[in-house]
Amino acid sequence: MPNPTAAMLVIGDEILSGRTRDSNTNHLATALTAAGIGLAEVRIVRDDAGAIAGAVKALSVAYDYVFTSGGIGPTHDDITADAVAEAMGAAIDVREDARAVLAAHYERSGTDLNAARLRMARIPEGAALIENPVSAAPGFILGNVHVMAGVPAIFEAMVASVLPTLTGGAPLLSRSMDVHRGEGDIAGPLAELAERYPQLSFGSYPFQRGGLHGANVVARGHDAEALDAAMADLAERFE
Repeated sequence: MPNPTAAMLVIGDEILSGRTRDSNTNHLATALTAAGIGLAEVRIVRDDAGAIAGAVKALSVAYDYVFTSGGIGPTHDDITADAVAEAMGAAIDVREDARAVLAAHYERSGTDLNAARLRMARIPEGAALIENPVSAAPGFILGNVHVMAGVPAIFEAMVASVLPTLTGGAPLLSRSMDVHRGEGDIAGPLAELAERYPQLSFGSYPFQRGGLHGANVVARGHDAEALDAAMADLAERFE
C-alpha cells in the first residue's frame, strides 16, 4: 500500500515579497518524511481569501493531508480561517471552546481579551482544535486540512501535536555520496542505477568546495538493503 500523500499551503504577502523567509516548509517536509507521509506539493499564496480558498479546495481533494501555515492571528489580514471555512463549506464564528482557551491564557498574563484577540477564536463548525502551547491561540483541523500558525516556533509545536494523530507509512530513507565528477560524466551511470533499482529515486546535486567540484548523489526509498546495494554499486563505478 503506498504511503499517504500531503500538500502544504504557505499563506502570506510577507513570504511572497521576500520580507520573511519561510522555514516552515523545511520543518514540515522533514517531519512528514520521518512519519512516512510524502509531501508532494507546496504552494504559496497571497493574503487573498479567494486564492486561499481555491488552493485549499484543490489540494484537499488531491492529497490525503493538507497543512497550511500563516494567517490565523488577530489582525485584519489574518483571513485564513474564514477562507478555509468557505473552501470546506463550513460555517464559522467565535467558538466557545477556543474562547475559553484564549480567556484563560490572557487572564494568566493580565492582558485584555479584546475584539482583535477574539478573532483568533473564530473556528469553523465541526473543526477540531490544534493545541498551541506557545501562545495559546489554537489552530484547527477541518476534514483533512490542518490549519496552523505561521510563526515558526508555534508552527513547529502544532506539527508536533498533530503528527501522532496521522496515519503514516514506511519512513523514507536516504543514502548519499560525493562523486568528484561533473554531472555530465555521471548522468549515464545514474540512469543505469535508476533502471537497476526502480524502487529507489536518485538525485544529483552539484557542488564546489575547496577548489574541487562534483556532485552529491542521493538515493531515496523505503528499502534499506536496496539503498545500501545501490550505494555500493555507485562507489564501485566511480572508484
